[in-house]
Amino acid sequence: MSDLPPQTVDLLLAGRPCLVVGGGGHAIGHVGRLLRARAQVTIVAPTLVAALEDLVDRGLVTWHPRDFGTTDLDGKLVVAVATDSPDADAEVHAAALAAGVLLLPSGAGRRGASPTAGASAEDERPTSTDASLDVARADATPTDPAAPGRGSVVLVGGGPGSPDLITLAGRDAVLGADVVVVDRLAPLALLDDLGPEVEIVDVSKIPRGRFTPQEEINAVLVDRALAGKRVARLKGGDPFVFGRGMEEQIACTAAGVPVEVIPGVTSAVSAPALAGIPVTHRGLVQGFAVISGHAAPDDPRSTVDWDALGRSGVTIVVLMGVETLPRIARALLDAGRSPETPVASVMDAALPSQRTYVSTLGTLSQGAPAEVTPPAVTVVGDVAAFADPARSGPDARVAP
Repeated sequence: MSDLPPQTVDLLLAGRPCLVVGGGGHAIGHVGRLLRARAQVTIVAPTLVAALEDLVDRGLVTWHPRDFGTTDLDGKLVVAVATDSPDADAEVHAAALAAGVLLLPSGAGRRGASPTAGASAEDERPTSTDASLDVARADATPTDPAAPGRGSVVLVGGGPGSPDLITLAGRDAVLGADVVVVDRLAPLALLDDLGPEVEIVDVSKIPRGRFTPQEEINAVLVDRALAGKRVARLKGGDPFVFGRGMEEQIACTAAGVPVEVIPGVTSAVSAPALAGIPVTHRGLVQGFAVISGHAAPDDPRSTVDWDALGRSGVTIVVLMGVETLPRIARALLDAGRSPETPVASVMDAALPSQRTYVSTLGTLSQGAPAEVTPPAVTVVGDVAAFADPARSGPDARVAP
C-alpha cells in the first residue's frame, strides 16, 4: 500500500472506518486528511480542540470522549496517532501492529506519501517526494528560539477549505512555519503535512460554542513571534474579508513584529462558484455585494443601508448569516425585491460534505430552513438559479 499514489489511497479510504487517537492540534490535520478522502472518521480522546469539536457538532466525525482502548481498533482500516504523549503513541502503535491496522503517519497528505502498516515512531517523521515543498522548507532557515524579536507573522488566506485551493505562496508559508495558528474554516487537511516539531494552536470561533477572543489570538501571534518563531496565521477565505486580518496586522505592528499578508480565495466568490453559481453574469447582473450576517437589519450596530442594498439590484452574498437570514430576507422584500427572487445557501463548500439548499426570498422570510446549517454562504439574486445539485457533496439536500 505504501507504493500506491495518494489518489488510489484516497479511493481505498473512501467510506471505510478510520480512527484518530488524540484530540489536540496535530490531530486536526489527520482528521482533515481522512475527511477529504471521504473516510468514516472516529476520534478517541478525553478532550478536543475547538476545530475538532466543531466537526463533531456538524456530524462529520464521531467522538468517544475517553482514553484509547485496544477494542477501538476493531473494524478499522487505518489509525492516526496524535496524543502528544510519546508513551501513549507507542501504546497505540503497538496495538495497531498487533491488530494489523494500518498507521497513518504525519505528512500522509503530501504527494507520494500514504498509510503504511506497522509504521514506527521513527516513520512518523514527515516525508515528501514533492521537490518544490522540500526546497521551500530548506530555504526557510529556522529562527533561533532564544533570540527575541527575530520572529515574524504571516497572515495566510486559506481559501474555502480545500488544500487544493490555497495559493502556492500560502502553502509555502504554512509549511515553512514554526507555529501555525489556525481556525476551523481553514484547509485543515493541510496541517497533516506538518512535522511534529511544529506547534499548532487552535483559535477557532464556533457559532454558539467555544470562542477564542480576538485579543487572545493577537496575543498568541505577538508572543510566538517575539520568541523568535515564524508564525503562520492560517484562516479560511481571505484574511481581509471578515477575517479580522487587519486587527491582527495592527496588533503585530504595534508590538514591532514584522507581518506579511498572503491573500486567499474568498469564500464569498468561491463557495458559490463551487456550486455552479456565478456572482455576476452578463445581461443578468453587473455587480455583487458581500455582507456579514452579523449586520442584521434590526441590529443597531449595523452600518448597512439595507433599503438601498435591496433596491440596488446587485447579487447579495451573505457570510456568517444562517440565524439572521429570515430578517435579511424581510428587509430585502421591504426594499422591493421580489418574493420569487432565487436564494441558494452553499454549506461546507469545497469539502466532500458540500451541499446546497435552494429556495426563494419569500420562503426564506418565513423562517430559517432546518436544512441550512453553518458554515454557509448564501447568495440572493437571479444568479442563484444557476445552482447545480450535481456539484454538491454526497449528502446534498436541494429544495425546489
